[in-house]
Amino acid sequence: MHATVAVTETRNPRRWLILAVICMAQLVVLLDNTILNLAIPKLTEELGATTVDIQWMINAYALVQSGLLLTAGSLSDRYGRKRALVIGLLLFGFGSLAAAFSQTSGQLIAARAGMGIGGALLLTTTLAVVMQVFDGKELPKAIGLWSAVSSFGYASGPLIGGVLLAHFWWGSIFLINIPVALLGCLAVAKLVPESKNPEGERPDLVGAVLSTIGMVGVVYAIISGPEHGWTSGGVLLAAGLGVAALAAFVRWELHVPHPMLDMGFFRNRRFVGAISGGLLVAFGMGGSVFLLTQQLQLVLGYGPLEAGLRTAPLALVVVALNVAGIGAKILDKLGTALTITVGMTLNAGGLAAVALLGTPGRGYAWMLAGLLLMGGGIALAMPAMANAIMTSIPPAKAGSGAGVQGTVNEFGSGLGVAILGAVLNSRFAALLPAGLGAGAAGSLHQALLAAPTPELRTQVHAAFADGLRASELIGAIAVVLGGLLAGLLLRRAARSETVPAVSP
Repeated sequence: MHATVAVTETRNPRRWLILAVICMAQLVVLLDNTILNLAIPKLTEELGATTVDIQWMINAYALVQSGLLLTAGSLSDRYGRKRALVIGLLLFGFGSLAAAFSQTSGQLIAARAGMGIGGALLLTTTLAVVMQVFDGKELPKAIGLWSAVSSFGYASGPLIGGVLLAHFWWGSIFLINIPVALLGCLAVAKLVPESKNPEGERPDLVGAVLSTIGMVGVVYAIISGPEHGWTSGGVLLAAGLGVAALAAFVRWELHVPHPMLDMGFFRNRRFVGAISGGLLVAFGMGGSVFLLTQQLQLVLGYGPLEAGLRTAPLALVVVALNVAGIGAKILDKLGTALTITVGMTLNAGGLAAVALLGTPGRGYAWMLAGLLLMGGGIALAMPAMANAIMTSIPPAKAGSGAGVQGTVNEFGSGLGVAILGAVLNSRFAALLPAGLGAGAAGSLHQALLAAPTPELRTQVHAAFADGLRASELIGAIAVVLGGLLAGLLLRRAARSETVPAVSP
């Protein structure tokens, strides 16, 4: 049994200002999950990046984050969440500066990995601080606003990226992070109160090493599988090492006196339900947003700014519904399980509409309908899922709980980009016209360069569009399955909590 700790005896009078600072830190991290997607065409031309390079630029960030989130959450609980926020902002700012002035694909991939270290600290600590400064009555509203900003950052990356790419070089999408990181450091130092787990500062170094090796190994295998073959020696070695390390991590955490991750979390059915569904949801959403920006530019022919503007309705719907409190009202009326199921079903329907109706022969109105459905679904499901996770753990271990949630989101999103990207590449290569050469399947840009006639270039575009459509439909299926799974498990958890124990 966990002993919960009272956060404060009275409400912090600056709690809403603190929330604004927290959301600003969260926003800059999540923007970088999608803002790079819009620069893909320029990166393939200016840095000579292949499709595999692009996937690594995106996944290096998610890979490092997913590998370090559990460790970052535990460290923030043990050594102070305010301290973790400041360090995370500084690391993120320095990584952004290095990324902006990268000269090769390898340099950009390395810089993105460095940004992931700071991002891991920020993603876990922001939600943990929200849990500390708000009480039970205001907590659902605060989580809803935090989730709205999170969703806005994730969905508005293409819009902000489009504006920057229309007027500046591709490195500007990283330079924008630097003033935000500096301002965030000053605001956190001035406003955010320090909080930590009162159980002590004894670190779990073995757990940190095992969890990092495990997560990095498994994700590396999934990312590398499409390129090198799933049965290749390197992929099998990485997968085996990752699985073995994760198994050792679980065994270690069950017996160590001061575990990095309290495995008792997973005995809570509410926590497990939200986590399980969240993995599939993140898989579908991460991969689909990665594909959406390519569909707008490479299939429908919009420029970076035009493509960004056309994704704006998705972000605006999410923010509008959460700020207006509609999501919280529906949650109160339908309950957590049904709200998540309905939200993710709407989201999946929107993804399917974008895949099937977002074609050159149709107007933007059809795609707009899909984006609005997606936004409505995200606005309903994401706050409900975050609330279900964080209210099922003791407040003193909020950092560790946020680390699990963030790990699931980043791990699922990284898998989505890797696997749906692999589906796109495989389908694209299979449909390419014969005779273009082996290198043509590396990217759409390479295939078009290898196509000598307008007729062949038309076939290349058609092959790429077909690959995108197949990948987006798989993402839609993952989202709806995630919503159904989370809803089912949460409903069972609610029933078990209301059934009184029977005396022997």
